[in-house]
Amino acid sequence: MSDFKSIGGTVRSRAADELRDRILTGRLRRGDRLDLDDIARQFRTSRTPVREALLELSYEGLVTVTPRSGITVVGITPDDAVDNFAVLAALVGKAAEWATARITDDQLAELHTLADAIGSEGGGGDVVAANREFHRAVNLASGSPRLLTYLRQAVRVVPATYFELFPEQERRARKEHAALLDAISRGDGAAARAVAEAHVLDAGAALGDWLRAQATEAEVADVAETPA
Repeated sequence: MSDFKSIGGTVRSRAADELRDRILTGRLRRGDRLDLDDIARQFRTSRTPVREALLELSYEGLVTVTPRSGITVVGITPDDAVDNFAVLAALVGKAAEWATARITDDQLAELHTLADAIGSEGGGGDVVAANREFHRAVNLASGSPRLLTYLRQAVRVVPATYFELFPEQERRARKEHAALLDAISRGDGAAARAVAEAHVLDAGAALGDWLRAQATEAEVADVAETPA
């Protein structure tokens, strides 16, 4: 059975999200060749949205698309993953710092509600959605449309399946959200920025370590399959 899901709606964006997630988590590895027709069949769609999705990933440096060689996965290294999250951390930290200075009473009340929702969820997709809404609310409270534009681009480095890979990060996230909310509530922008940055950097380190372990396992498997 295909590992890809049948998708509808905005097929191009959802195809890009699905393929990006597989690259970011190492399920599609550096050097893997992608067949446009095969992917279109797996997604149960036409070639056009898949081609557009792959072009989007090529702009992000995750695949190369050439007339003769076709589509090849560039992938990311563990160090790339850590660097990606470091860039995101800088943006998230600045958003938290600005939010501390600019947040309204209504926005602060919403943050408390969202933090409570994260703490009360039992896990799975609900926690993922609540986590996303909490960070979105902090970012919006920064009051900077330009920063939001950068964040929308940078957040793509976070795999959609992150909490599935690292369920322990879910518990850590709850504590860090509480610390971030406390700093914002106290009006301590420096503390809010430090907490927000550390939150993202820790997540990046976890992904980097996991990718290194996956690469090592793949190398061992390749050696074992090589004829003597």
